[in-house]
This record gives sequence, structure tokens and C-alpha cells, in this order.
Amino acid sequence: MKQQGFLPATKEELRERGITQPDFVYVIGDAYVDHPSFGPAIIGRVLESHGYSVAILAQPDWKDPKSIQVYGEPRLAFLVSSGNMDSMVNHYSVSKKRRKTDAFTPGGVMGKRPDRADMVYSNLIRHVYKHVPIILGGIEASLRRMAHYDYWADGFKRSLLLDSGADLISYGMGERSIVEIADALASGISIRDLTFVNGTVYKTSHKEDIYDAIFLPDYESMKADKTLYAKSFGIQQKNADPIRGKRMAEQYSEHLFIVQNPPAKPLSQEEMDEIYDLPFQRAVHPSCLTQGEVPAFSEIKFSLASCRGCFGACSFCALTFHQGRIIQARSHESLLREARAMTKDKDFKGYIHDVGGPTADFRQPACDKQLKAGACPERQCLFPKPCPNLKADHSDYISLLRKLRAIPGVKKVFIRSGIRFDYVLADPNQSFLKELCEYHVSGQLKVAPEHVSDAVLSKMGKPNRSVYEEFCRRYKKMNETLQKKQYLVPYLMSSHPGSTLKEAVELAEYCRDLGYMPEQVQDFYPTPSTMSTCMYYTGLDPRTMEKVYVPKNPHEKAMQRALIQYRDPKNRELVQEALEKCGRRDLIGYGPKCLLRPEGGRPGERSGQKTDFRKNSSGNRAGGRTERTETNVRKNAGAKKKTIRNVHKKK
Repeated sequence: MKQQGFLPATKEELRERGITQPDFVYVIGDAYVDHPSFGPAIIGRVLESHGYSVAILAQPDWKDPKSIQVYGEPRLAFLVSSGNMDSMVNHYSVSKKRRKTDAFTPGGVMGKRPDRADMVYSNLIRHVYKHVPIILGGIEASLRRMAHYDYWADGFKRSLLLDSGADLISYGMGERSIVEIADALASGISIRDLTFVNGTVYKTSHKEDIYDAIFLPDYESMKADKTLYAKSFGIQQKNADPIRGKRMAEQYSEHLFIVQNPPAKPLSQEEMDEIYDLPFQRAVHPSCLTQGEVPAFSEIKFSLASCRGCFGACSFCALTFHQGRIIQARSHESLLREARAMTKDKDFKGYIHDVGGPTADFRQPACDKQLKAGACPERQCLFPKPCPNLKADHSDYISLLRKLRAIPGVKKVFIRSGIRFDYVLADPNQSFLKELCEYHVSGQLKVAPEHVSDAVLSKMGKPNRSVYEEFCRRYKKMNETLQKKQYLVPYLMSSHPGSTLKEAVELAEYCRDLGYMPEQVQDFYPTPSTMSTCMYYTGLDPRTMEKVYVPKNPHEKAMQRALIQYRDPKNRELVQEALEKCGRRDLIGYGPKCLLRPEGGRPGERSGQKTDFRKNSSGNRAGGRTERTETNVRKNAGAKKKTIRNVHKKK
């Protein structure tokens, strides 16, 4: 069943459809954007296509119980999602300071959703409606489905299912599980008996009812012993695959258990196409526009989501836990239909901003056996080196990009969601790099080496430094062949588990040798249920159970971050302290390898040496200053030298 227009988001729209009681009321922390890049829109449209009515309740006032009663009690259940982004990450920086804007709210206004939105919304509903089923979904619930470390409270938390008062968590992308849940509820099955749906987490008081499950360490034992949590997390990672994954259970008391069913099966290409062909309005609902545009929608309005999942499996990324390692991709025809429709939008200027997903150039499973046997639990596809079974092939992606470029009205197709440079190098046919440089880069290509110390990279699940350097060489050579001036902008991360001040200095020296200072540096952010967060909390690598150094002291973290931006005068004291602490005073002086002048000079100033901040041997672009600013600096430096010479002559 396909309806025209938005899903009902007001009482008037519900009445216009002749609906007196919706099957589901969907409470979301974002503004209502009816676009397939927004999870609530997809779930709502999928339910609608299966004959269920869904009323959207966007950003209700969580301080007022009446706000949750707009549509009355739904026939089947309340659905709850904090939105496209974890509410705590949305609200707080890594230093736990309150952010000033919310990109998923009209006008970017902060404060339209609560902290820990899933828990607050769910408890508000339960306060008003004592017995109505509540089902949590989306990234916030997905990453808190089992016991987890909470960075903001700096403590070990129970499954969100217990603290929220909800009945069920639909984790992962959720299209399969939500339809199965809806059909079961519609047939009269109680929410308490929904213990069989893959991709869900439920609670039970009867251990004897849990069948064919791996019992993880119990909550109280893990809370008392971090080693047990590291072991538990390692088991969870090995069972995050929809084909190999087993049912798992956590005990909280003698009569309370949390059970995670295996992940839902990945969608076929035909199923992906069907979902993205649903009648999304690809716009913000008018009721949400009274305070302005939704910034996050402006970013993705002219982008295409071509794939899901990521077999890159970086330790600090939550996508492996949420979407899984098996790639699911849309057909060319589906993407071309969406792109042609995009060109008819009055605001379209001829630029498709992105064609990708978690990793843009992943368009098929890593190897042939994944769809039959699942992803290997004991090894990764790209780390530490590409698996011999890996199929590194960009031919399908190249073909798609060429078709998109040929659409009338399309001037340029960008790739913003990022490529995996080690996957590019693993492809024996290097034609993708040529296509990328010739057609899909506009001056700068952003890549994510994250660090240069092999010791840190091994904890990140990233390839060795030599792999990135080889990519830099090939990228530079390709642009020279094409006679293009295009640069690499590397994303760098400070304070990741495994990084001491020694490794931070190594990264600073690398930036020095490139003549590059990043404008922004990402401090490691411990979000729930990532491998890196487990390392941060336990001090152990759950893959090996080896000890890991974890920089937690705010001052040390500030020093690590300052080292990467050692040229910034504001960072001078921190950089000097860091260099002295790790016995690297050799980097304070006048030599070409020094990071600091001994006294008074600005960080990064070198005696008798000129630096071209626009480019360097690896094709990287400096992010610290503009060419004009550097020219002025040089002129001023030259004027000072001339003045000094004149003074000496007079003396």
C-alpha cells in the first residue's frame, strides 16, 4: 500500500486519512524529515507499505505528559527513537561540553530533545500508558542493547531495555524485524511472547525459557571485574553476524535476563530497491519548518545512499555493531531513478554531493562466501592486511558513477562519505583511482589514516602507515598525470587507546614533514559498544585480552591534541610540556626538524627555512593558513630581518 504525501504528523492529517486510532505512534527526537537517509522515515514507510498506519510525533515536550497523548493510545504499539544520532553525542562534545546547535532540529536549535532521549521518551509513555507495548529502535537503542560502558556517566550501565521500561529493542537497521513484530502484534500475540524475532532484544524472568543461547558473564560480575566485560564484548563481536551469530543472554538477577536474538538477515538488492522506491517526499514536514530549515537535511538532500554495512570494521566505529560487515547495495536503476528525480528539484544546481554509505567504494560483500557462511568471526577482511579471499573490485562502482555523470542536468558527482584507501590499493585494476581524480574530486580528497604510529593503528584496526604513504604516492602521481592540482586532507585522531605521548609526538613529526597542520583534530570519543570504547573502559584489547595504554587524563589528552596542531601559538605551552615529558627536547630549537623555537618564537617557526603551505611531497594540502596569509608572514619576516640588519649597521 503506497500513500501519497507525508506520513501523518498532526491530528488534522490523521483525520484527513480517516484514521481514528493509528496502529503505531512513532516518537522521534529529530524533526520529521521524510527522506530515506533518516531511519524513522524508512521504518514508517516500510510499515505503511505493509498496510499499517503510522502517526509521527516529532520532538514532543518531554516535560509535559500531555505532549505524548496527541494521538491517544495506538492500536498496536509506541515506537521510540532518539533519531538519526545518539542524543548524548548530539548534545555533548568529547570534552562533555554542551554543543550549541542540533543539526537535526529546525533552525539548528538546541534543547528540543532530552539527554538519553530513548529512556526519557519511553518512561514518559509508560507513565501515561501503563500497558501499551513500547518498542525502541535506532542507533541509540541499538548500541545500548546489552550492558555497556557509558562515557558521559563514566560508569557501567545495564541494558537500555531495563532502564527505559520498554518491552523490546529492534536493533540494527530494523526493516525486517519491525514488520515481523507488527504482524505478530496484529495477530494477537502478546508483546511478552515476542521472543523469536531476529534482530530484537527482549527481557524475561524465566531462564528455562531461554533456548540455544550463549550465556555471557552476568551484569554484577562484569561491573565488579572489567576483565569479564572485555571477554563478554569479544564474544558479542564474534556473534554480530546475521548468519553465524548466536543468541546471547545476560543475567541481572535471579529472575531477570536480557536476551539478544541473532541479527536480522541482510536485505537483498531487490528489497533495498523496494524500500528506496517508497513514496518518500524527500523534504522536511511543513509542521517542522516554523523555526527554519533542518541543517542535517540540507547536507544530504542531494546525496545518494548506495550501500549499507562496512567490512572495514574500524575499532572506533559503531557501524559494525549496528549495520554489520556484510555489504548491501542498491541497483544502478534504483539510484539512477532517484538521481533523475533529484535533477527536477528547483534547488538542484547540478551537483550530486555524495554516492556512498559507511564506505563509499564498498558495493559488494568482501568475498563470495559471506552471503552463505557469513563474515569470519576470527579474522577481518582488510586488517591487518587484506584477506586472500577479498574481492577488491571497483568496476561496478565505476560503472554507476559514469551513468550518474551522464544524466542531463548533472554537472559533477562528488564522493563525500569517504573511500577506503587500502581497498583502493588492493584492487589490481587501478582505473578507479584515475576516475576518482579525474571526475570526483574538487581540489581536496578527504581520507582517514587516523594516525601514523603502527602501534596505535593496530588498536584502531587500520592499515600500517606504509599503506597510507603508498596511497599518497599513487594519488600524487595520478594527479600529475592528469595535470590536476588536487590534495589529500587526512583525518587524524588523538588520544585513541594505545597512544602515549611518544606516539603523539610521532604524529606531530609526520605533520611537520608534510608541512601540514590540520584545522581540526578529533579526540577519541568513547561511544557505546565499540571495540575502542571497550579498550578505553577496561584497559584491555578484547580481541587478544592484552593490556592497552589508555590516555584518560584531560591534561594529557590536551597535550596529545596540541601536538598535532603544534604550529598554533595557543598550543605552545602544551607542546613544550609534552616534548619535555617524553624526553624530546631535541625538537625544541632552531633546526629544520624542530617543532618549537626555544623562546618567544611561534610554534613551528624554523630558522632559515621556507615552507610551501599549499602542497607537499605527498600531495597534502595544509589546513592551517591560506596562501595569502603565508605570503604576508614571509613579507613581514623579511621586513624584520632587514630592520635588524640596519640596526646592526648603525651600531
